[in-house]
Amino acid sequence: MLIMNQEKAFFLHKQVLIRHPSLFLVIAQLLSLVLYAVFDGVDSGKGLLAAFGLLVLLLVVWVVKRSPAINWIAWALAITAAVLWLLSWMSVIPILSVWASLLEAVLYFYAAGSLIAYMMEDEEVTTDELFAAGATFTLIAWAFAYLYVVCQAWFPGCFSGGTSQEPQTFLNLLFLSFTNLSATGLSDIVPVTPPARVFVMLEQLAGIAYLAIVVSRMVGLTIVRHSRRREH
Repeated sequence: MLIMNQEKAFFLHKQVLIRHPSLFLVIAQLLSLVLYAVFDGVDSGKGLLAAFGLLVLLLVVWVVKRSPAINWIAWALAITAAVLWLLSWMSVIPILSVWASLLEAVLYFYAAGSLIAYMMEDEEVTTDELFAAGATFTLIAWAFAYLYVVCQAWFPGCFSGGTSQEPQTFLNLLFLSFTNLSATGLSDIVPVTPPARVFVMLEQLAGIAYLAIVVSRMVGLTIVRHSRRREH
């Protein structure tokens, strides 16, 4: 009986992973926030953060695989980014990590676009599409955070945090991305150069477009579905 229950639980977990990969991506990204909070700036935690980052890359590719997008593009971006990250850690060449960040930004944007296409391809709002909506938001936030990393490397001093002009950590740039995308605007970290301000404005536009096009559409379809059920 115990073996049967274990097999049944394994089957259910497998079905959830197959049907709702976006859920696992959201969970992984939220867990990565916890890891960043614990290990940000700690040398002993860099290996764990790197390993978890590779796991997130695989989940991003898995999400793209379930969408209408071309899967090999996601694989090419993920593998190239992972190789560049490994080379940067082994040879201590900072420029490789910058290019890896740029590729990760492209991959996250590509995955976000693929999920939007997935949510737009029918007139129903499923449970998996709700998970996809959450995953898309986090993907966009991470993508712009990686763009900020690249911007900071190419234009030193483009972000300012209080009175400090030191380079911002990835967690700080991710915090900026989330506050900017969600229109919270806490202003703890601000762009101070034209390239940085352009990226910030683009993210603000992306956040408004996401709410206006994707979220509003899903809310409208949900209201229509409930209205039809009441009529029947």
